[in-house]
Amino acid sequence: MLYENKYMKERKKKIMKITLKDGTVKEYESSKSVIDIAKDISEGLARAATSAKIDGEIADLRTEVSEDCGLEILTFDSEDGKGAFNHTASHIMAQAVKRLYPETKLAIGPSIANGFYYDLDRETPFAAEDLEKIEAEMKKIVKENLPLERFTKTREDAIQYFEEKGEPYKVELIEDLPEGEEISFYSQGEFTDLCAGPHLMSTKAVKAFKLTSLAGAYWRGSEKNKMLTRIYGVAYPKKSELDEYLHMMEEARKRDHRKVGRELGLFMMCEEGPGFPFFLPKGMVLKNTLLEYWRELHKKNGYVEISTPIILSRHLWENSGHWDHYKDNMYTTVIDEEDFAVKPMNCPGGMLVYKSEPRSYKDLPLRAGELGLVHRHEKSGQLHGLMRVRCFTQDDAHIFMTPEQIRDEIKGVAKLIDEVYSLFGFKYHVELSTRPEDSMGSDADWEMATEGLRGALDDLGLAYVVNEGDGAFYGPKIDFHLEDSIGRTWQCGTIQLDMQMPQRFDLEYVGADGEKHRPIMIHRVAFGSIERFIGILIEHFAGAFPTWLAPVQVKVLPISDKYMDYANKVLARLDEAGIRAETDTRAEKIGYKIREAQMNKIPYMLVVGAKEEETGVVSVRSRFAGDEGAKGLDEFIASAKEEIEAKTIREVIKEE
Repeated sequence: MLYENKYMKERKKKIMKITLKDGTVKEYESSKSVIDIAKDISEGLARAATSAKIDGEIADLRTEVSEDCGLEILTFDSEDGKGAFNHTASHIMAQAVKRLYPETKLAIGPSIANGFYYDLDRETPFAAEDLEKIEAEMKKIVKENLPLERFTKTREDAIQYFEEKGEPYKVELIEDLPEGEEISFYSQGEFTDLCAGPHLMSTKAVKAFKLTSLAGAYWRGSEKNKMLTRIYGVAYPKKSELDEYLHMMEEARKRDHRKVGRELGLFMMCEEGPGFPFFLPKGMVLKNTLLEYWRELHKKNGYVEISTPIILSRHLWENSGHWDHYKDNMYTTVIDEEDFAVKPMNCPGGMLVYKSEPRSYKDLPLRAGELGLVHRHEKSGQLHGLMRVRCFTQDDAHIFMTPEQIRDEIKGVAKLIDEVYSLFGFKYHVELSTRPEDSMGSDADWEMATEGLRGALDDLGLAYVVNEGDGAFYGPKIDFHLEDSIGRTWQCGTIQLDMQMPQRFDLEYVGADGEKHRPIMIHRVAFGSIERFIGILIEHFAGAFPTWLAPVQVKVLPISDKYMDYANKVLARLDEAGIRAETDTRAEKIGYKIREAQMNKIPYMLVVGAKEEETGVVSVRSRFAGDEGAKGLDEFIASAKEEIEAKTIREVIKEE
């Protein structure tokens, strides 16, 4: 009996426990590969699996698990799982290239946020017409169902291997690795590539793909090196998913805010100011309408508005921590032999406003909003219309409060941001980002700040995901990622809790106990960058803004010059009512004028001719319902004003 108990204990020790993401524990008596564990859970899961996480670390499906651990099987539905899928697609593309153009030298081929690419060196650079041939060969490779096999070599053997294959870029990559490093390879059929993985089990799973574009790329991103050809592509497990993506991309091209902004006369970019947008008259109407809404909303929510200087002294930025953490992105100048910086952020100026007078606990929370113009030195290759600029208006607010007020203030900000996004018809999801490696402050401060944000989200019942280590250097943050009308996501709103900057600037308030205390501070934006938000709105609405936001809300269209006097009377009444309107005075046919107004996304067109003048009405055509018939001018003005004041998004009525 004693022997049996001892035997059972020994046997029990050898059992390996695998804890799955849902908390389920699987037990095995010997080591198993990740793919075999996936098969044991479900054959369907094994077919869909692309990679895994073992105790939070990305792993290949071939990895042998030999001890207790946490295991998450990843599929294409997760970002990490998608990465392994796209990485395999890049290898399939490289294999197809080597079959068709064996003289090509391979550089690197990673997965990226939306697909994959491979950098290639060929004496005759690749052209757009080559992509179709490469795609056809890729289809053959997928059909061949080639298993991907992983193996390793010593550093010396790996260098020799690629030297014999005539792959100088691979040799250079390996030579940069430390002595004694074991080098990982993946092979599929006759093709072998240097790669850390992870990869799919076979080429068969990459059922749908498209090579989307070509670009030049310097080897290792240096202009001193050779220019290579970069081929981009996207890949999906199902053709329907690829078709959906390509449709979205086509929609995105049609909606591109740079194209639509130019057509509608909203803004322009000039060589004389790269990354510095110029707003045109109609664009200024749009921008100012947004800012008026911002001011109304913030006044309603108990904010005061401030304005701080664009240029401030170096010692301020050193005190705030920006000089150490953000200097490379700041524009600097010298005034009276002292260093100054153009502000990349508004917060240090907000600190000085708080310090300008004594504060009591009765003054808190103090919600100070600022539409501050900031400048950041972005690399020229990263500039993109209004989405990535060097100069923009940030709709900042800094809220100073007592520790007891943290949760309520965060909830108030979250509700305000929800009100903004709901107004424009955006869905959104929330992410909580925690302490990064490069941060300042004590563990206790960070824990208190993080739990304050987490607690507020829990109180509101908002679902969120946690981004470990992605907070700001001075505190954790909540990010709001909105989804536009074609399914793309954009990070705009953010709430950042900060206990470091009040300390650095020695901010104080007198508490109920008569003693001095340090306030807690929230940094937050709702729009983020006004310019970027305008770019998002242009693409979300494809330039067809809701009536309240449209630069021109009504176009008066006289049938001929004979009715210009009546058209001007209509225009005057609209102006008097505060409705933004224009008259088309050109000597064109009415059909042409209507088409032009439609092209310019005008919400309402008022056609006026003999019948309208005689009866004192207007014939209403709208972007939403087409011909809405004759209406009295007072009736039209009343309904239009109601729509504008309510900030209604009127849906387009589609014909059956």
